[in-house]
Amino acid sequence: MSGAEQYVLSASEAGAAMMAGGVELSGGGAERFKALALPYLDDVYTLARYLTRSASDADDAVQECYLRAFRHFGTFRGGPIKPWLFAILRNVCHAAFAGNARLVFMADDESEAKPVWGEDGDTPEQAMLRRQDSEAMRRLIGELPAEFREVIVLREINDLSYRDIAMVIEAPIGTVMSRLARARGLLREAWIAAEGGGESP
Repeated sequence: MSGAEQYVLSASEAGAAMMAGGVELSGGGAERFKALALPYLDDVYTLARYLTRSASDADDAVQECYLRAFRHFGTFRGGPIKPWLFAILRNVCHAAFAGNARLVFMADDESEAKPVWGEDGDTPEQAMLRRQDSEAMRRLIGELPAEFREVIVLREINDLSYRDIAMVIEAPIGTVMSRLARARGLLREAWIAAEGGGESP
């Protein structure tokens, strides 16, 4: 068992964890938490991999994120839970891994590194080119400054709205928009520079 899969708890395990933490959810709260929060476990783990340097740091951050979310689930006021989880994860990462200036995403194995635009019927050559482009783009995103990398991952990979991103990073929507524009510009420049330098981007 690796990655995000290790965090899937049964409702009884989740309830025991809550009672051990001194908080008890009433009226099927553990089941509700499981139903609402666990579908986003992979998304939270992916973001954690972009915000930390290693798989083990991402594992720790996701575990702490879900423990905090579970502990404070009684304060969740409804609406989309995904931005709420991302905001908790971001706080965990900033508190625990603040010393990591350059954060890089690396997949555990090739099966996890799926191109966003995968199509059925690719030839082996097309599949190889798509895989190289996907790996290059992940590397370029990983090299962005933290404030730009964060908004790109939230918008382009996790498909959050500007409003949700603003909530996660605790900034005005205008700041989100300007950071996204700058991040896209930096990615475009890096891609062109890598291609122009005669190397694979």
